[in-house]
Amino acid sequence: MDGDPAVEPELDSFSLTFPLPYRVAFIIVLAVWAWGINLHYLYLIGIDVPSLIRYPGRPSPHHPTHHLSTYRLATVLSSIYAFALVVFWVFTHRNPELVLAWDWLPLTYLAVLLGVLVFVPVFKNLSHSGRQRLRSTLKRISVGGLAEAKDGKFGDILLADVLTSYAKVLADLYVALCMFFRSEGGGATARPDRGCGGAVVVPLVMALPSLIRLRQCLIEYGRVRRGRVTEATGWGGQHLANALKYATAFPVIVFSALQRNSTGGQPPPPHYYQAWIVACAVNSLYSFYWDVAKDWDLTLFDAKARSAPDLKAFGLRRRLHIGPPALYYFVIALDLLLRCTWSLKLSPHLGRIADWEGSIFVIELLEVFRRWVWIFFRVETEWIRNTPSTGLEADDILLPDYHNHNIQGPRYEDSD
Repeated sequence: MDGDPAVEPELDSFSLTFPLPYRVAFIIVLAVWAWGINLHYLYLIGIDVPSLIRYPGRPSPHHPTHHLSTYRLATVLSSIYAFALVVFWVFTHRNPELVLAWDWLPLTYLAVLLGVLVFVPVFKNLSHSGRQRLRSTLKRISVGGLAEAKDGKFGDILLADVLTSYAKVLADLYVALCMFFRSEGGGATARPDRGCGGAVVVPLVMALPSLIRLRQCLIEYGRVRRGRVTEATGWGGQHLANALKYATAFPVIVFSALQRNSTGGQPPPPHYYQAWIVACAVNSLYSFYWDVAKDWDLTLFDAKARSAPDLKAFGLRRRLHIGPPALYYFVIALDLLLRCTWSLKLSPHLGRIADWEGSIFVIELLEVFRRWVWIFFRVETEWIRNTPSTGLEADDILLPDYHNHNIQGPRYEDSD
């Protein structure tokens, strides 16, 4: 367990086996697999994700599908990861001194991973076009930029939203690098010091993804105001409301940092904790409402719309492509539950466990899982908004031919 007194405070038991850089790398590699599964399932039900994000089509139907290219990239990254982790275990044997001495090995893999995915245009036959698109999109959104709709605006929004779920992972990436380069301390594989670099740097890193999305919302609002206001576009108020949703993340980060960095060795004032609880509740409930009502276009919170006679089920919508109504109800409940993992700290028994390194890692995984599920329904919603209704029900559209592969979905090139 993390609280093993034999290795603390130098190292916790979990970090002896699974140091912070490997945990960061694991979640990044997992994201590649998750994106492949998103693409694969949506392809099987006839939702053309590449067209929604304005990804160029394949010149030939003989090229591998986009999800197969993603799986290929994930397999290569996973193989290198497994090799690096096994080598680390062979040479360290969970010995604290050796774990600290070999901190360069996980960081080397992390550098290779980020280089392949983002920075270095190598391996031309390994999802080259997809990685190039990822680099260009990250470059644009890193300063809060947003493409026009015809140039892939939905892809920018999708990636920026994903980054908000990776805020803690990005903070851990910074912490690992900071611990490696600072002159004192045990290095990148030591017990994570989330105050590395000062009291404000880690909170700023965590706030950056929400700041990016906030700026994108303001850009969308500005475009609406500069254009011709119609009934379809409205006056832009929804974009301001969306910006406010991302702004509610900042008080959570601020009050959490104030509690962690109380001075004089004294416990933080009680009102910091109380304000943190209120901020968490507002952020979680507002975000949950937005997921259901705006991102997924479900009618659960609209008394007038949810009573429409053409809905597939109460509180949902007329067109459901992902699965049966029961699945939507389950996902709504799951989204609320995973939006509120912070509430574990309200329990005097679970609060201490929530601060262990293993628990922090599990909470990060749960948020990544929540976002992975969210993507299915967000992409489905965008597909419905961009494809006119044929008058057929979803059950009529999803014929058995799809499962027999007599009807092939669209194929897209990844330069493989």
